[in-house]
Amino acid sequence: MSYHRIASLKSAESFLQYLETLGVTLPFDRALERGTGAPLAQRFTLQGTTVGNRFCILPMEGWDGTPEGRPSELTTRRWHHFGTSGAKLIWGGEAFAVRHDGRANPNQLAMNEHAEGDLAGLRQALVDAHVAKYGTADDLLIGLQLTHSGRYARPNPGGRWEPRTAYVHPVLERRFPSGTRIQRFTDLELESLIEDFVRAAAMAARAGFAFVDIKHCHGYLGHELLTAIDREGPFGGPFEHRTGFLRRVVEGIRREVPKLEVGVRLSAFDAVPYRQQDDEVGTPEIESAGYSHAFGLLQNGAFLPSLDEARAFLRMATELGVRWICLTAGSPYYNPHIQRPALFPPSDGYLPPEDPLVGVARQIAVVAQLKHEFPQLAIVGSGYSYLQEWLPNVAQAVVREGGADFIGLGRMVLSYPEFANDVLEGKTLRRQFICRTFSDCTSGPRNGLVSGCFPLDPFYKGHPHAAALKAAKEPVRHAEP
Repeated sequence: MSYHRIASLKSAESFLQYLETLGVTLPFDRALERGTGAPLAQRFTLQGTTVGNRFCILPMEGWDGTPEGRPSELTTRRWHHFGTSGAKLIWGGEAFAVRHDGRANPNQLAMNEHAEGDLAGLRQALVDAHVAKYGTADDLLIGLQLTHSGRYARPNPGGRWEPRTAYVHPVLERRFPSGTRIQRFTDLELESLIEDFVRAAAMAARAGFAFVDIKHCHGYLGHELLTAIDREGPFGGPFEHRTGFLRRVVEGIRREVPKLEVGVRLSAFDAVPYRQQDDEVGTPEIESAGYSHAFGLLQNGAFLPSLDEARAFLRMATELGVRWICLTAGSPYYNPHIQRPALFPPSDGYLPPEDPLVGVARQIAVVAQLKHEFPQLAIVGSGYSYLQEWLPNVAQAVVREGGADFIGLGRMVLSYPEFANDVLEGKTLRRQFICRTFSDCTSGPRNGLVSGCFPLDPFYKGHPHAAALKAAKEPVRHAEP
């Protein structure tokens, strides 16, 4: 494997030439604009809601809450950083489990008797930090991501798998440790879960959030239901049934809290599950031909996926009055190179089977295609952190060309909280904080440690878990010219 590190591409010419050798293109502006008229600084208005610029903070699945699902000082620190980031759209801020058995880890925020006050406090900490730095929060839009982790639930101390699935998956089922009890959701249980989502949405509204995201991505329950081709009954089979869960959640929210906006973070396409092969590179675990458990299948070896189901989903969202869409892809559990392009895999991952820039280009191309077809929707793009120094040049071109309304920042905010502000103010980027996709923010939680950027954030470098992470990580090889 011979992939260039982005940090080694020190000029626009070298970056663009390397893209050419890969056979992919990316929107790219050589000159970055400043001021209120700059593409990334422009305000965005949709149906009376105004967002002050085009940067978005993507939702995080924190591993630093309490066993009861309450925030810790580390959680509040992260939300404070969201406030100082300069981004005006906070998409979810946190992946919040609507009930205990839906937690993806034993320290994820979750519904409990204190949740409303806790979330209101986190939101206020974010707003206060934003106002202290920028003077106003009038053009700040903050939402909360609501989720149930389904197949990937690990809610209790010790972090053992306690999966709640929508159907029997031919590949993913055998990945659980021997003896794992796999519980299938019955139709009645899904109907009860719909009410849990509605109650959580009403609570979020009382806590001051402007919208909720009904999570349908990354292999969690909402996403898995979209792929429930083989499930019988009202929540499986035809597209209308596989989307019935979302329809009913939205209907319930409209009934109980009609003024609350609803968004969806959607894996717009998927790929077959991958596994590590002998040379540590990821390889498909099953042939894509005939694979029916993907929502928008990327065929093995292809650059672009089928988008027919994503189009149908966005048409349905439009009909439901859901106008805020955040697009992503795949799952960090079974094909992370599709979802989160990186040169360095997490401790339980594999080396990328394609140059991560190919994965970035794929996500940007898919989002642009869907944005052009659905101009009435506010669409956030993902997968930008791997671009590193060249993120602003690509992001500006994407927004200027109408390929997305907002540029989502995830891992980058953990290592470099004020990245968006520095870009908007035309400051020289602080290279020592630019996310290099070392994946420690994933390896830490996978090993039961808190979530943070251990390599670049001085705070986490000195955290007691830094040494534990170093000991837990498996050595990973990579090469470059």
